Amino acid sequence: MTHVIALDPHDRYGVLPASAELPDGWRLTGWCGEEQTCRRQVAERPSAALDTERLRLREVLPAEAPELKEGKSAGLDWLGGTPGEGSQEAAGLLAGAHAAGLHRSGWGMYVLVRREDGLVVGGMGFHGPPAEGHAEIGFDLHPDARGRGYATEALSALAHWALRQDGVDTVLATTTQDNTPSQGVMERAGFGRRPDRDGLLVYALTR
Repeated sequence: MTHVIALDPHDRYGVLPASAELPDGWRLTGWCGEEQTCRRQVAERPSAALDTERLRLREVLPAEAPELKEGKSAGLDWLGGTPGEGSQEAAGLLAGAHAAGLHRSGWGMYVLVRREDGLVVGGMGFHGPPAEGHAEIGFDLHPDARGRGYATEALSALAHWALRQDGVDTVLATTTQDNTPSQGVMERAGFGRRPDRDGLLVYALTR
């Protein structure tokens, strides 16, 4: 390992020698390797953020995931002070996937940062890299941020980003029968019903 991937203050990835001191405002991502490998990864995904009208969807870094898993803020300003249970669970999955060498940039967890005040209002992300053309997505929103369309706005943006990636033709999402708010979010984001799976309602968005 000769180089590391770091994130600058504008949420852009950069490659630095492992021995170099981080510039002010930069953060280590947790990814490292030989220079060519790191630069190839950054070329494929130069930014960690996806902007919508009211939100910035910022990818959670492997280096942040262990703290979020424990319910800590990881230096982020969360509405309510700490991440919700769903976000903690997602961060745990990300941390485990990274430790096993299975995590791919772009296909993990994102925080939903409200642009007007910089508060994180929830989390959203993929259950892992796409397989057989499918990517599965889930989300968690703080109760005080619900009912304002944030989840619909973020889900639509992240799902359409996924569909623009090579080899992805379907984005899936599931929910329980009694979770009508989540069902409404999926429907407003353009998802349609598919056959139920293991007692869960399945929704899909396709190209």
